[in-house]
Amino acid sequence: MITAAVIISVVMLPLVGLLFFRIYENQLVRQTESELIAQAAMLSAVYAQAIGEAEPGAFPVGPARPPHDPAVIVDERYAPIPPSLDLASSAILPARPSPRLAPMPAGANAMQVGAALTEIAAETQRTTLTGFRMLDANGVAIGGRGDLGMSFAHMAEVREAMQGRFRVVMRMRDEDSPPPPIYSISRGTKIRVFVAFPVFVDNHVRGVVYASRTPDHILRNLYRERDKVAAALLLVLIAAIAIGAVFVRTIARPMRELAARAEEITKGRHEAIGPLNRHGTRELASLTQSFMTMAKRLSDRSDYLSSFASHVSHELKTPLTAIKGAAELMRDAESSMTPEQRERFLSNVLADSERISVLLDRLREMARADNPELGGVSNLADVAQALRERFADVEIVLAGEPASLGMSAENAQIVFGHLLDNAQRHGAKRVEIAAIAEEGRVCVRVSDDGAGVSPGNRERVFDPFFTTRRAEGGTGMGLGIVRALLRAHGGDIALVDTDAGAAFLLTLPAAQALHATS
Repeated sequence: MITAAVIISVVMLPLVGLLFFRIYENQLVRQTESELIAQAAMLSAVYAQAIGEAEPGAFPVGPARPPHDPAVIVDERYAPIPPSLDLASSAILPARPSPRLAPMPAGANAMQVGAALTEIAAETQRTTLTGFRMLDANGVAIGGRGDLGMSFAHMAEVREAMQGRFRVVMRMRDEDSPPPPIYSISRGTKIRVFVAFPVFVDNHVRGVVYASRTPDHILRNLYRERDKVAAALLLVLIAAIAIGAVFVRTIARPMRELAARAEEITKGRHEAIGPLNRHGTRELASLTQSFMTMAKRLSDRSDYLSSFASHVSHELKTPLTAIKGAAELMRDAESSMTPEQRERFLSNVLADSERISVLLDRLREMARADNPELGGVSNLADVAQALRERFADVEIVLAGEPASLGMSAENAQIVFGHLLDNAQRHGAKRVEIAAIAEEGRVCVRVSDDGAGVSPGNRERVFDPFFTTRRAEGGTGMGLGIVRALLRAHGGDIALVDTDAGAAFLLTLPAAQALHATS
């Protein structure tokens, strides 16, 4: 979410900036249009009053007021004209063409009225900077700053006003300048707004007020509002710093710390395995936890393999040394060796070879226990019945609650088989298997009446290759296989105190919990 927010912010910044300029400048254009409409309406009222007071025939009479004009909303009291220009959609016409000679000049009385109106317009222009032309019904200028007696009738907006329809247009200020592109920062700097306002007397067009002004420059307007703009920029800067700080704190800094930890772990510094000082986002926290779990397991696996290799080499070295010594003695003393001696050496070689074979079988079982095929469900009662067939000399008693184990029957046979084999080799005649089902798991207590485990060996009983029956062929890998297989299934095994014999407590996921996880 943070990354998406940063990317969207970066993408939106130029669009928001351009949109701000466009909306703000469009507002300036519409503000100019509204002001022109208000000034033209006021001057048209004065113009209409002057026409009404003039001599009859002084002003030509134009068409009647249009019955329906969508630009002018007429009711009993009001005829508001809302601004309608839009820099994005309204057309920008070429520069205003020069006025032409009037085919029908205005009368002297009309020019006198125009002169009086020019004084009013001049005073208005000093404050509003608006240029005015007062035209008669034929489009001839009778008042204004200049062009008196010239015709404006060939201009589109004036021609519409002469028909009684209000019109407003945007034109280029300079005839030689191309229209500004729509994507430019400021389109309003090179345009001028023109308003052609019809003057009605007795519901007929009797004249036109032609007004124009350049919209306020957006940069100049922003300069006037520089305090507010500076406050807005400061706010944006603070927001950007805040986003950057959040980004650094939640993503960059945890990533750098995680990289540093990885570098230390690579150098063998196991103390670097642990939670970070700052976890950052939820995704980074999950990644860190997974990475540290993986690093811990790899570190444990490395230590385990190192220790395991040392034990394996030690366990294999003893019988191999014995086999090598027997072979050398048989070769060197072949002529003088009696048949009994030869038979004894061969028996030793075969016994050591058998020990190596058993050891290799246990190593294969250990490898399978470390990476077993997970899944499956087995019933403890069925497992006990199969054990009775394998260990006929041992009384196997099933107690406790009926239980379903979250492991396959084959793996369960391996686990309980090693425990019973270990008990039998220590003189047990009776083994009790009691299960207690708990929430999401099954606890199984396996106890026997054998010789038990001495206090000095209790801490080492699960160490690989530790055995007190090495002379009888023990490898010391049975309990290690059981623990590895249980842990691979999410369980464990522990040696518990008992009055007689040995007792182990096994924890396993219940079959229902295993299905829910799957």
